[in-house]
Amino acid sequence: MPRPKPHHVRALPERAALEIRFPRVEGYRQAIRNRVKVDWPAMPRLVLNPRQIPPEIEMKAALPTNRGRPSLSGPGRIESVSLNPYRQGRRQQQLVFELARELTRSYAARDEGAAPTHVLFPQLVRIVERYVRECVEAVPPAERLDVFLSPYYGWVVERLTEAIRPDDAQGEVAELPRYEASRAPGSTTEVEFWTSRPVREVLKSHINYVVADTKAWEQSAAYFIDTHPRVVSFAKNAGLGLAIPYQHNGAPHDYLPDFVVRLEGESDLSLVLETKGYDPLEEVKAQAARRWAEAINADGQFGRWAFAIVHKPEEVRAILDCA
Repeated sequence: MPRPKPHHVRALPERAALEIRFPRVEGYRQAIRNRVKVDWPAMPRLVLNPRQIPPEIEMKAALPTNRGRPSLSGPGRIESVSLNPYRQGRRQQQLVFELARELTRSYAARDEGAAPTHVLFPQLVRIVERYVRECVEAVPPAERLDVFLSPYYGWVVERLTEAIRPDDAQGEVAELPRYEASRAPGSTTEVEFWTSRPVREVLKSHINYVVADTKAWEQSAAYFIDTHPRVVSFAKNAGLGLAIPYQHNGAPHDYLPDFVVRLEGESDLSLVLETKGYDPLEEVKAQAARRWAEAINADGQFGRWAFAIVHKPEEVRAILDCA
């Protein structure tokens, strides 16, 4: 059976005018003096789903099977173990205060300037209260109080840490990006690799091909981008290295969006565009991308940036029309 023909994906020197440059962000700098804010419309929701993390289980004495696993078929009485004793011994307001206290200690320990504890803590209490009230959905038999247990607790801390910003409308210095010191900004000039994946030729790109990771989705999106009258240039994020940092499960991760698009208009705009199917971390990644763009815009060295997400190829044109 013949092997697929490899394709040489590279930046074309004759299309140098279509080059796209982007910053390499490894983190953020905050200097909170008094006031913080949260972008509530962009805040990821958290669903307490008993199908994924059950709040109640049945068990017997730890008599393992011959495979070393606990079994319900052995001797002894079945015991039901649930979160009810924990729930009965806790008050939501108490746990809100504990979470806000942990966030306050985290900010106080940073090298950057931070608001005094007595100024920051009451604001964080209100933020935690609102998050639990408006953004946490408990699917029965789970209860909202379960959000203060692992792993939910850690996810809430991560999402709030990503969301809390200095309130520049109240005179605070806006959050700024911390750029990588060991590497220069990224560029489409650096793209060069071979692939046996399907590719599509494009015109408004410094790079000769768009490499498809799906059967038809990304090819359709690339076509709509390439033929849109507002698009100056674009690139698929394959071999490009555009990465957006975020936290999940206590570890740093890189989110790799699908496209970056330069648009013409009253002022040039670079749009990071995600073409998304199902992803349980969609809202977390979108929050990270909006934070990334907001910080870069506050710094101003790399022009204006924005983030958008589409779930159907036909939505691409509308996003580009109004970006």
